[in-house]
Amino acid sequence: MKQTLSIDVFFDFICPWCLIGQRHLQRALEQLRLEQPEVEVNLRWWGVQLLPDMARTGQPFEAFYRKRLGSEDAVRQRQAQVRAVADAAGVSIDFSRISRMPNTADAHRLLQRAVALGKSAEAEALLANLFAAYFQQGKDLGDPITLLRIAQDCGLSPAQVADCLRGDASPFLGANDSASEGVPCFRFNRQRVVSGAHPAEVLLDVMREALDPVALA
Repeated sequence: MKQTLSIDVFFDFICPWCLIGQRHLQRALEQLRLEQPEVEVNLRWWGVQLLPDMARTGQPFEAFYRKRLGSEDAVRQRQAQVRAVADAAGVSIDFSRISRMPNTADAHRLLQRAVALGKSAEAEALLANLFAAYFQQGKDLGDPITLLRIAQDCGLSPAQVADCLRGDASPFLGANDSASEGVPCFRFNRQRVVSGAHPAEVLLDVMREALDPVALA
């Protein structure tokens, strides 16, 4: 009998752990497809704006983290920790290229629109390109022009997405109320919830449990 696995992922583009979690999820899904190719996976990404009060033009990245963590040394230590985990996951993160901590509302609206249009391939490419634009290329995800170019590169036309790019810092009303566990947060078949950037093996085990009627009994 054909089985379905729904996966809801709650995330924000400015969270490096969400990028790392995305890579772990990809690997877990690759393994699941090898083990259980008959399973139909329905994957949905839900935007959570972690900083809804962020200014329209964002803030200087280094100053933001110095204030949050208390010192430059603390920032360097945290970034080294994140890079080490990212490298182990096969993810490239270049903090030296990031100059702005952006307002991510428009980026979330953009991805939400791609999903609503039913363009799954474009939405998947958009998610990956937005993460890469920020963490690898240092682009400002709060800039509507930058977002429009990324959308076009992913096969979306200006007519389809232009109204999402408001550039006015209006909050993104997405899944904020549904991600009480923090981000990244993974929910499998609306029952099993895993919070944090856990290794692919952990996510795969939870997928197996979510598909096992005995485990759910």
